[in-house]
Amino acid sequence: PLNCTWCAIIMASKLSQSIATHTRLWYVLDARRQVVGRLAHVLSMVLQGKTKPIYHPAVDSGDHVVVLNARDVVFTGNKWSQKLYRHHTGYPGGLKERVASFVHEKDPTNVLRKAVYGMLPKNKLRKKYMNRLHLFPDETHPYGPNISHTLEGPTNVPKRLHEYTQEEVDQFPKLF
Repeated sequence: PLNCTWCAIIMASKLSQSIATHTRLWYVLDARRQVVGRLAHVLSMVLQGKTKPIYHPAVDSGDHVVVLNARDVVFTGNKWSQKLYRHHTGYPGGLKERVASFVHEKDPTNVLRKAVYGMLPKNKLRKKYMNRLHLFPDETHPYGPNISHTLEGPTNVPKRLHEYTQEEVDQFPKLF
């Protein structure tokens, strides 16, 4: 006969592996100086669960993402003045257009929210995915105890000149 203690140990380890694989994780990401489209792509992959080995399109296995400093996202080119957000009121001649800078002034998180919403698949899971996206315009958020991992942004952001100390500026090689 089989030793029942070994069976219990094997089953317990398999169960704990399954629980660890299927649990929803909480990620935090700093959006300061990140490009909107590239950042939205990364967020949509995590929200759908495509970063997990158990991903299946019909199963909702995505994670929670808390995005900080959403007011500091950037667009490439002249998109702040040229990109239009359109919606229709339902009345004749009711097409409304707003420039990205106006949408950003009204709600700093709305530009990134609309970009992520557009990157997600157009099906019934889309609202569930969006409920797990938590956007904040600055550093403060109420989800501190839940966060288990940190996500890196897609863009490697270099330091600005005023962020260097005087010692680092002096050590920089002189060209002339």
